[in-house]
Amino acid sequence: METVVIIGTGCAGLTAAIYAARANLTPLVLEGREPGGQLTTTTLVENFPGFPDGVDGPQLIMNMHKQAEKFGARFRYAEVEAFEPAKRQHRLKVDGEWIETRSVIIASGASAKWLGLENEKKLKGHGLTSCATCDGAFYRNVPVCVVGGGDTACEEAVFLTKFASVVYLIHRRESLRATPIMADRALQSPKIKTIWNTVISGYQTDETGEMAGAKLKNIETGDISTLGVKCVFIAIGHTPNTTPFRGKLEMDANGYLIHQEGSRTNMPGVFAAGDVVDPHYRQAVTAAGQGCMAAMDAERYLIDQERD
Repeated sequence: METVVIIGTGCAGLTAAIYAARANLTPLVLEGREPGGQLTTTTLVENFPGFPDGVDGPQLIMNMHKQAEKFGARFRYAEVEAFEPAKRQHRLKVDGEWIETRSVIIASGASAKWLGLENEKKLKGHGLTSCATCDGAFYRNVPVCVVGGGDTACEEAVFLTKFASVVYLIHRRESLRATPIMADRALQSPKIKTIWNTVISGYQTDETGEMAGAKLKNIETGDISTLGVKCVFIAIGHTPNTTPFRGKLEMDANGYLIHQEGSRTNMPGVFAAGDVVDPHYRQAVTAAGQGCMAAMDAERYLIDQERD
């Protein structure tokens, strides 16, 4: 019987592991299929407190990993396949094996949706990203583009006007599907240029392997063109990694876990933190804060259980 199982090793999961380990809960941390989360695809993080010169994303994750291990957290490269809640203990199916635990912290994150084009994996962090807030400041006074037509795409495009010389907003339809207020903000900005009925069909790189341009295809005419940009921001949404918990825990229409009173879910003993509950901020520092909350909430829950 485990005391606490933490699912995920991004900022939320690792912070929860640090706090739970320091509370002598000896947490078992499941790495999942994307160990380290989305920070492992970021080359430089400049907005995480305490690093005035920035910190390499993978290095930050490694540091947090070592910190959790130092205090007694145990790690296992495994993925949760199924979840069975109960009143005082829960079961997780992990790589074909069932594990029983008194509490669970779900910090499995959300995966950005990508276009599925060639070389996308190599270009992540080299001119291809899914987070304008994280990476926008790296592209000052150069042209960039945003792919998408919803609120996120419009918000990212408007944010990027603070840095880029021009922001191309590329959408596969002839009108935005964003809410009117967000669409108006994007369309009225003099630095945002819309490209309608168009998709990106490929990427171009320079001699150093950095993004140099995007290959465009007009879906109505079939015309092919090239757009010179230094970064492509993909803003077509995220998918929360909550499949094993569907039908077992409360979620919103998009699959994000619903939390209440801190990090608590609707199931006693099950807590959630980070991008798996947060479709709005999606920042390393907010995920870390929520991971702290989840570990503290889990510790208090376990103490209360012992008293009952």
